[in-house]
Amino acid sequence: MRYDLVIFDNDGVLVDSEPISNRLLAGYLTELGHPTSYEDSLRDYMGGAMHRVHDLVLERTGRRLPEDFDDVFHERVFAAFERDLEPVHGAVGVLEKLAADGVAYCVASSGSHERIRVGHRKAGLDRWFDDGRIFSSQDVGRGKPAPDLFLHAAGRMGVAPERCAVVEDSPLGVQAAVAAGMDVYGFTAMTSAAKLAGATRLFADMGELADLLVR
Repeated sequence: MRYDLVIFDNDGVLVDSEPISNRLLAGYLTELGHPTSYEDSLRDYMGGAMHRVHDLVLERTGRRLPEDFDDVFHERVFAAFERDLEPVHGAVGVLEKLAADGVAYCVASSGSHERIRVGHRKAGLDRWFDDGRIFSSQDVGRGKPAPDLFLHAAGRMGVAPERCAVVEDSPLGVQAAVAAGMDVYGFTAMTSAAKLAGATRLFADMGELADLLVR
């Protein structure tokens, strides 16, 4: 293995949640008078923390979102997760390979700790991630594209940034990993290769990742 630590993004990389959450986000923003399509949501918010939604809406409209926006949104998301969420195809195989080879791994997500745990439980990934392997944008001052979250995760796991590989599917996440001085593997299942052009390597099938990490 070329790396001492593999850091996974969560949404769209481990759990197939991006279609669910972005449809709900677009719908909720539209309800509140901020017309947003599914494609708009993917472009503007995929990979970002919730504060990015608040910041962009305020910047563009001069209006703040309701105080209970996050609570209402997450209530809708969690209900949809219970109905529809699945692990990303091939993700379990990668985790099995890393565990078998004794390679450290963790998740560093823009989502809240609660969102990560709810998603992992529903998708059957909770057995792979104990408390010491879960890091959220809630843990740092700035979310992606700032490098803070990835640097925090590496520091807590005791691994130097240059010995880390990040697995990401969003432009914001790729920017954050590059800024952290880490190699980044861009997953193109939902995002075009052109939008992840800053990645060290690109791949389209999660089943390919374990082999790429050792080359």
